[in-house]
Amino acid sequence: MQEIERVRDYLQQRNPRLQIIELAADTSTAPLAAAALGKEVGQIAKSILFKGKNDYFMIVAAGDIRIDNKAVKELSGSRVRMANADEVLAVTGFPVGGVCPFALNQPVTIYLDESLKRYDVVYAAAGAGNTALPITYDELYEITHGAPCDLALR
Repeated sequence: MQEIERVRDYLQQRNPRLQIIELAADTSTAPLAAAALGKEVGQIAKSILFKGKNDYFMIVAAGDIRIDNKAVKELSGSRVRMANADEVLAVTGFPVGGVCPFALNQPVTIYLDESLKRYDVVYAAAGAGNTALPITYDELYEITHGAPCDLALR
């Protein structure tokens, strides 16, 4: 797939040690990915694209948390909504269920939720709904230049 190759090329330039896992199983949701990988749902890094008043931004968070909508609004400074599937594909270049938090079609601000720090390694999607990329929080921060945030609903 072209999307997976785009992610692989991006990694080759920035951190060639990181390797994409391609599975026969569906990994398009955090629970499915966790089951396919034999990991906790929280270890799956979900990448969610939001549309603000004038721009898009992405939040990457542990797969077992619910994001606090009020905190997202405060973070963005305006009302926001989740991007629809067409917007996700256009902005990121990846289909819903395979959204990688880097190698995007368009530059967007990335926020890395503190919930990811609970794990030594998390698993992000890598361009398709059957991929996973084992990556540390620090590596994810370095590759995405993401801003730390704490958006878990309490």
